[in-house]
Amino acid sequence: MNIFARYETMDPYILLSAVNLKLRDHYSSLEDLCATHEIDQAVLEKRLKDLGYKYDREQNQFKG
Repeated sequence: MNIFARYETMDPYILLSAVNLKLRDHYSSLEDLCATHEIDQAVLEKRLKDLGYKYDREQNQFKG
């Protein structure tokens, strides 16, 4: 099962944790993660921005 199948409605803190884990362990960029899991990158970034987190390209993770 794809953990990101419900990324638009899942608990935002679980989403944040899952995204950062996948970025750290499996993907070299947010673009790569989104393309692989068919995630609308703008929607994902907005959901996490609403929590106060922004994607840091150099660190390849969302940071608050």
